[in-house]
Amino acid sequence: MSTVEQLEIDLLLEGIYQHYGYDFRHYARASLKRRLEHCLMRARRTTISELLPMVLHDKGFFESLLLDLSINVTEMFRDPDFFIAFREHVVPHLKTWPFIKIWHAGCSTGEEVYSLAIVLYEEGILDRCQIYATDFNGKVIEKAREGIYPLDVMPNYTVNYQSSDGRRAFSDYYTARYGNAKIAEFLKQRITFANHNLATDSSFGEMNVILCRNVLIYFDSTLQQRALSIFQESLCHGGFLCLGTKESTRCINGDRVFEALDAEVKIYRKTTPKAVAPHA
Repeated sequence: MSTVEQLEIDLLLEGIYQHYGYDFRHYARASLKRRLEHCLMRARRTTISELLPMVLHDKGFFESLLLDLSINVTEMFRDPDFFIAFREHVVPHLKTWPFIKIWHAGCSTGEEVYSLAIVLYEEGILDRCQIYATDFNGKVIEKAREGIYPLDVMPNYTVNYQSSDGRRAFSDYYTARYGNAKIAEFLKQRITFANHNLATDSSFGEMNVILCRNVLIYFDSTLQQRALSIFQESLCHGGFLCLGTKESTRCINGDRVFEALDAEVKIYRKTTPKAVAPHA
């Protein structure tokens, strides 16, 4: 990336932050550049600088750019080995707790949230859980809340579910109509969808489990540290943190705070209690 391109991206991201409050300034530049190039082609422009006045003066254009910048690559029971490990390492502990609070950060359009709800249901503890599913993009949150997906993706999701040690027929969890699949209402009842931005917002409350899978890879080291610090602060002692397979807690000296329960699929347990502020 040339110096001029870096400057153009800096100015665009600063303009977005100052005008709309969305902070992409610490997203990984290589990924951002690819997404901005896609936007350039769609807008029939040649330089990133040309996007700035369009973003500032055309809210509709900004909202379309926001979708380009969102990380919405997901599917139900993505990485089946993770869900097998979650059943093995995390669920037995959850079964000993009377009430379980779970935060799924960066939930995108909701497929992995509903996958988690299915696992909890099959393990007999969904009725003791409250799941908070968050993303910074309001449009994807609304899609997640609706829980309606194209019917033609369900065969692939069924394979993922079966590979994840699913216990029932996957079709038990959705109804098919008019070329779409609608997630069963009983799965939605324990999920609250909300806006939350890891770049600008703070802790989402004390949680027993936090999932943030395949999101940190799009952040630079500064934003990774910020997000992991929020998770550390939000998790209760003995709580569980689940990351993507290419992510880790190393950038915050996570080995002092988190014990790796499954290093392959990146399931960690918090081993140190929250620091207690000294009395005045």
